[in-house]
Amino acid sequence: MVKLNSILDNDFYKFTMQYAVVKLFPKVKAKYQFINRGNHKFPPGFDKLLQVAIDHMRELKLTKEEKTFFAKTCPYIDPTYFDFLEGYRYDPNEVLIEQQGGDLTVSIEGFWYRSIMWEVPVLSLISELYYKSQNITRIPNEEVCRIADEKFNNYDQFHITIADFGTRRRHSYEVHDLVINTLYKHPSNTFIGTSNVHFAMKYQTRPIGTHAHEWFMFHAAKYGYKMANLLSLEHWSNVYRGDLGIALSDTYTTDVFFEQFDKKLTKLFDGVRHDSGDPIEFAKKTIQHYQKNGVDPLSKTIIFSDGLDYEKVKPIAEFCHGRIGYSFGIGTDLTNDVGVKRMNIVLKMTETQVEGNTWTPVIKLSDEPGKITGDPEEINFARRFLRIS
Repeated sequence: MVKLNSILDNDFYKFTMQYAVVKLFPKVKAKYQFINRGNHKFPPGFDKLLQVAIDHMRELKLTKEEKTFFAKTCPYIDPTYFDFLEGYRYDPNEVLIEQQGGDLTVSIEGFWYRSIMWEVPVLSLISELYYKSQNITRIPNEEVCRIADEKFNNYDQFHITIADFGTRRRHSYEVHDLVINTLYKHPSNTFIGTSNVHFAMKYQTRPIGTHAHEWFMFHAAKYGYKMANLLSLEHWSNVYRGDLGIALSDTYTTDVFFEQFDKKLTKLFDGVRHDSGDPIEFAKKTIQHYQKNGVDPLSKTIIFSDGLDYEKVKPIAEFCHGRIGYSFGIGTDLTNDVGVKRMNIVLKMTETQVEGNTWTPVIKLSDEPGKITGDPEEINFARRFLRIS
């Protein structure tokens, strides 16, 4: 049986956003939808297997040991949040799973502070169940560890830092654990942490992350596209007071982001995260933005996280060296490089209930066309309103 065994087996930014939502927007509701980018076909009965795994999640709860670790690691989060998380339970009634032939539909609906937690665990369960249900054979454990170690030997030559961002599309919990264990034991300072809080606790390393696109998508629905980036970051800084200072840049394209990333925010935030589009062009725009605002680019950091592997990391590191600070969050290439076809799946917010009972569509206008999500009419409206070609 495939199941999760810890409520912390989730990305760090889900918890940090949940804390911010509880503080600022406790009455907001949200809807999410599974998006099968890779057009994967699921075997008969897959929906029932997934339902069993989802139903099991109602049993997950924060243990005393997990609470102690989380609170000690994140002193910038109020103790009241950890008390809240201790009482939080997943409600499978918030998740609707359907299957027609080989096509899978997963919809999530509920208060945002609750529904925000489903995305990453659901995706990781879909991925692991997909391989297990079809008996797709992967390489042996020894080879998984050897490949991970070899990758880090290659990365070491660039004297860079790398975090694991691979929970959502991992092959399995077992492979994820093998990879983190290998990286943790690697005799270098290349590995700096993981986005997965459970593994951060298990290996006593840093949980890494800040916020995701849905934070900005909600703000656009509530305050309008012109104010989305600015108010998203203002509210974030009001909650975290200088901690967790990496700003996500591409919810409504990088160009629009930098128009709204004013001098105050430019100086306040430690850096930005790149998640779509040409990384070298993004680095150039980021450096120019800092220079225009009188900020030394070397005092700031770009976190690159868009489908990275060694071949992509190498030219980015060579370009950024001596120009701006940089680090890398690597996902699927670490946790699903096991000799099988990797899944390309996401689960995105589609609507939010900002006022009363009215649902408002939310969209993402990524720098990469294939990553754009949301209602087509709303996408066209936002393009015109923000003057995006």
